[in-house]
Amino acid sequence: MNVRLTGLLLASFVILAPAMYFDLGEQEEKCIIEEIPEDTLVSGVFLLEYWDENKKANIPHLGLTVTVRDPNHAVVLLKRFGKYGKFTFTSHASGQHFVCMHSNSTRFSVFAGDRLKVHLDVQMGKQTIDPNAEKTKDTMKAMEFNLQHLIDQMRYISRQQNFQREREEKFRQMSEETNGNVLWWAIIQTSILLSVGIWQMKNLKNFLIEKKLV
Repeated sequence: MNVRLTGLLLASFVILAPAMYFDLGEQEEKCIIEEIPEDTLVSGVFLLEYWDENKKANIPHLGLTVTVRDPNHAVVLLKRFGKYGKFTFTSHASGQHFVCMHSNSTRFSVFAGDRLKVHLDVQMGKQTIDPNAEKTKDTMKAMEFNLQHLIDQMRYISRQQNFQREREEKFRQMSEETNGNVLWWAIIQTSILLSVGIWQMKNLKNFLIEKKLV
């Protein structure tokens, strides 16, 4: 089985991640990497079709297996779909999450050589307002639902800000450690150069004295 990991690092600091598409071979796996804050609802929609538009759209032997792993590589979601599917999961830890798509073609590998196109749309922190609540005659329930939706969005923005601050703190610590290492390396290099220079000058002086040139 030909498994190829493709890291497509996406900017995950907005509520909606842009839709995209990529090629995928039969019985092949590709992954995207999402930076997701803790306790964030993530939903995705995909459509699988042939890369060659001249081929038939009916592909009953094809489908996708979606696997989601958290920063500790623990499986958060594992589900098989047909050529179209929706999936949702909630992150339990901040960091890089791996969303992997594997073509679960039923054809033998010697015949499974077609290139496929996967249309993927991933959304984070967005919950669809229930239309039944909007159409209900009870205005208070609709307002309560909308208010809860707004509170959820505010919590999501707060988690995004905390996640960003954590990343900035880690980057600052790495920068300070790097600067400290560079400073010590410069001191060591300077000490070595001074030691070599003093040693050369001493040897040169001894050589001149032996030759009675001074």
